[in-house]
Amino acid sequence: MSGKREEAAVGAFVLVAAVLLIGAVLAVSGAFSSGGIAHHTYFKSAGGLLPGAMVRYGGMDAGKVKSVRVDPGDTTRIEIDFTVKPNIPVKTDSVATIAALGALSDNFVEIGTGTKNAPLAAPGSEIKSAETMGLGDLGDLIGGLAPIANQALQNLNQNLILLQTTENRVNDLLNDQNRAAVGASLGNLSSMLSDSRPKVSASLANVQAATGQLVPILDNLKTTMNQANGVLSHIDSMLVENHEDIRQVVIELRETLATASVLTEQLKNTAASNSDNIDQTMENIRVTTENIRQLTDSLKNNPAILIRGERLKDRKPGDAEN
Repeated sequence: MSGKREEAAVGAFVLVAAVLLIGAVLAVSGAFSSGGIAHHTYFKSAGGLLPGAMVRYGGMDAGKVKSVRVDPGDTTRIEIDFTVKPNIPVKTDSVATIAALGALSDNFVEIGTGTKNAPLAAPGSEIKSAETMGLGDLGDLIGGLAPIANQALQNLNQNLILLQTTENRVNDLLNDQNRAAVGASLGNLSSMLSDSRPKVSASLANVQAATGQLVPILDNLKTTMNQANGVLSHIDSMLVENHEDIRQVVIELRETLATASVLTEQLKNTAASNSDNIDQTMENIRVTTENIRQLTDSLKNNPAILIRGERLKDRKPGDAEN
């Protein structure tokens, strides 16, 4: 009789445990929840998200994921339906992302708080989403960077080889013989500077003396320039005062030059028109001059021609009169 009681007690315990387990599962899945405001969003990848996953708003528990399925209208994206508590102020500019609290924790839907003045999203409305980078995407990214890294390593190796070659060449240039030659050149340069230092000092002293002599000349030049500026200012004032008289003189001078130009042009025209007559007159004057010269010579040789009007034969001593 006691064995049956024990079996009944064990059976009752198992039944109660089963009921509690089923109730816990239903509670976790949200079956006993009082409902909430439904929304939906879309992602390119669900990132392992399952129905019943947590929905967080600003990092706090806000609701549950109801379903995860392929969008019937666009098979390239995943539709996620979820509900949030009535007191969760989902905004029209809130953004949904898939996040995780840790590397080993389950993913959940994170709803952004949006902006302060944005209106509340209507029940059943679509919430904007932003894709997050998962481990697979990170692996693909690292895989894509591998060729770039290999190329960078190859370039680094080539640069190291060039650097080694340059270092070898520098070592060849800086061998003991070249260092000795450079040291000798520096010694010669030092001795040249030592020898030239007195001459340079003397030249600098001469330059300073010349500069000292140049200062009075510059002062005189400055004084002369000031006097010249004063004279020019005086001339400018005179020109301003006698502007009308000077202008009248210039006008009269221009008229005189114009009259002289007209007279010169008339004289040139007269000379051109009478050039033939002038040439004939000059020829007559030349012939007349020649005749006067001959007459003068005749008068010198025989002045009596002016009285007798004829030329007599010269008498010689001893000749008888006719």
